[in-house]
Amino acid sequence: MRSLLVWLLLVVSAPSWAAHGYALWGDLKYPAGFTHFDYVNPVAPKGGELRLVSNLRYSTFDKYNPFTIKGSAPAYLSVLMFDSLLAGSMDETAAGYGLLAEDVQVAPDRLSVVFRLRPQAKFHNGMPVEAADVKHSYDTLMGPYTSPGYKTALEDVAGCDVIDARTVRFRFKKPNRELPLTVGGLPVFSRVWGMVGGKPKRFDEVVMDIPIGSGPYKIGPVRFGKDITYVRDPDYWARDLNVRRGGYNFDRITVKIYKDNTARLEALKAAEFDMMSFYSAGDWARRVTGKRFDSGELVKQDFPHRQPAGFQSYVLNSRKPMLSDPRVREALGLALDYEWMNRQMFYNGYPRVMDLFGNTDCAATGQPSPEELALLEPLRAKVPAAVFGPMYQPPRTTGEGQSLRNNLRKAQALLKDAGWTYRDGALRNAKGDAMVLDYLDSRDTGVRTIAPWMRNLEKLGITLRFSPVDFALYQQRLDKFEFDITTINFPGTHDPGQQLSDIFGSKAADTESSGNYFGVKSPAVDALVTAAVGARTKAELIPACRALDRVIMHSHYLIPQWTLTSHRVAYNAWRLGFKPPMPPYAGAEDWVMLAWWAKPVPQGK
Repeated sequence: MRSLLVWLLLVVSAPSWAAHGYALWGDLKYPAGFTHFDYVNPVAPKGGELRLVSNLRYSTFDKYNPFTIKGSAPAYLSVLMFDSLLAGSMDETAAGYGLLAEDVQVAPDRLSVVFRLRPQAKFHNGMPVEAADVKHSYDTLMGPYTSPGYKTALEDVAGCDVIDARTVRFRFKKPNRELPLTVGGLPVFSRVWGMVGGKPKRFDEVVMDIPIGSGPYKIGPVRFGKDITYVRDPDYWARDLNVRRGGYNFDRITVKIYKDNTARLEALKAAEFDMMSFYSAGDWARRVTGKRFDSGELVKQDFPHRQPAGFQSYVLNSRKPMLSDPRVREALGLALDYEWMNRQMFYNGYPRVMDLFGNTDCAATGQPSPEELALLEPLRAKVPAAVFGPMYQPPRTTGEGQSLRNNLRKAQALLKDAGWTYRDGALRNAKGDAMVLDYLDSRDTGVRTIAPWMRNLEKLGITLRFSPVDFALYQQRLDKFEFDITTINFPGTHDPGQQLSDIFGSKAADTESSGNYFGVKSPAVDALVTAAVGARTKAELIPACRALDRVIMHSHYLIPQWTLTSHRVAYNAWRLGFKPPMPPYAGAEDWVMLAWWAKPVPQGK
């Protein structure tokens, strides 16, 4: 899933065109002939080892194919082993520069894009990367055995044509500002991967076959259940390209696996690995300590970033009868005392998520603009009336006239209007059914976070049961939408596009393994998603996204949780070097793997 989300964050583009790359609304930051990205050290030493921990929830892996639905692939495999036609930069948004492709040409009518492959591009097996491999990768990802997110994002691609051995063309069903980068960001793999006796296996049967990519690393030593090591390819074909110069400097990247957070934290303190991102406010505030931090070997540092806030939220599955009424969903949100949680549990370390597009220009604020109203008025009968007033604000329990008591009273009124009354010791509907909801989690420790919410809901007569399951079953139930409430961390983007269809589109609501966990099936939402995806300029994109923001938030499909505007990182300063500052749009691990390097450990250390 992570490989898909990383790819989706790259796939935002526009009708502007440049031979060496492709940008969104204006010019590319880096001109033709640039030598390297600003955030790398072009003469960084090569060698040494980077020791990481898995960023995935599951504790082991059972396949090397990251694109199929079933099974779990190792962390970072897609990033390290598969190149794409274009490579994104970490210090600008919505831009791609030629990697496998030496140039990109978008047709004047924006109904096709042509990529010319570099003659030196080759796979790990020594075979050249050809247009036929690009087409094979596209056709495979559009097939029945891969994540449906690819099919959603590529829905408006009409096909892929091999023009000659080094030239490939993608045709589009309609002009779409993001499609050139969508296809430019696809992972490319060899068409002989998975072949046996000259015949290809079905793609879901390509499980432990070693991937044949063209990226900077290959799979090295593997200890299942413990770690996997990626080994830098000394003959990596792109090592001297401007988009790769100064990057991927470690000879080995070993990803260690720990079965619980406590073991992982103690291993960090023992310097068993070199870098770890923190998402627990408690760990960051109280437990990232020890003699190695005191000596300066390990460093604890906040790296501010300009990444979108995303919208990590409690997801309310509106497919479920008890959650189908927006008044019920709003009442559940009123029972959440976020200010208490942040103060008592998170050390006031997290600002709250406010909407879908936090920390970007797409976030809706205040009253709708005339441009937003022009999109919303034709949909007035299909959206909540509140959409035409001030932007949604999560309920608060601090400030003048605001308290949990008042919020619970509002919740009671909403539930009564929705046909729920308290009798016989529980909140019940007209049929006498008690409101009992399940909270699905893959971690036993998750109960600590929702326990205060559970207690507040009890005051309304609602029972919220905590239902922990192992990660494999958790993922299976998510894929089949078999849950009432859960938590999902949705990554943000500065330039939303086709991925909105996967998260909020009506078609995705009925597609297993899609990102529409909410069950949103709304013609109004579909119309606004279409407007955002089809925007030709930023002036068209912004009001479409803001109108969508208003509709989703006022429909109460989600209860906003918390976010963070910095990467909280602990790293081994004796073993690792880097060029500050951190590029503003980088993920922490991606930046470390790409731009950091190994340095000699001081004598006596």
